[in-house]
Amino acid sequence: MTQQYRAYLVGEDGVFRSAEAFEAPSDSSALVFAKQFTRLGKVEVWQLGRKVAVLDSDQSRPPLHARSRSAPMHQ
Repeated sequence: MTQQYRAYLVGEDGVFRSAEAFEAPSDSSALVFAKQFTRLGKVEVWQLGRKVAVLDSDQSRPPLHARSRSAPMHQ
């Protein structure tokens, strides 16, 4: 059985900029679907009046190759 969800794109000022209504069989499936919107900014996922999660923007994370790595310690 599917449930109704909405993914809200949140602007820098905290105001919802747009929304996408969709159906998913579970919260985890809804989060997988909503993850695609994080390339545009922070996303809040709601199931009716219940906030499921806030997904951070992909833009706020450095690319994998730019992340620092721990250098091995030499003695």
